[in-house]
Amino acid sequence: MQTALMGLLLLVSAAAVPACALVLCLLLRNPPRPPSRIAALLAVISAAAAAAVYCYGWFSVALGGPFPALCEDTGASGARLAGLDQGYWPLRNACVYADGSTAEHVSASINAFVHALAALAVVLTCAAAVAAARTGRGDARGEA
Repeated sequence: MQTALMGLLLLVSAAAVPACALVLCLLLRNPPRPPSRIAALLAVISAAAAAAVYCYGWFSVALGGPFPALCEDTGASGARLAGLDQGYWPLRNACVYADGSTAEHVSASINAFVHALAALAVVLTCAAAVAAARTGRGDARGEA
């Protein structure tokens, strides 16, 4: 059930990114548009991209891919394999050896990319809210 929900989230977020990009292009084609709408749309794009990248990483952890077949019996230092470490947040597939060393199979850059996109979405959401408040709440169309 959880795999089906993550797959659905992956499909929805992967479809939302190009759809929002198309809407953004259409909005920018006929200026002037309120900055709050553009910032809100960019926030949706960033959030959807973060969700898509996270779901991709989640599937690489949950479904295993070539992991744990990539784990060797002995590490680079000669230590024996002590166990596997799988985590969903942060995304992690690692071979843990007896000397404490690890061999990661989900890059830390995936986590950094997800966090950066999510932070950008939060910042753009706040910027959209501030821009909307500055133009006035009674102005439904965003015109000055």
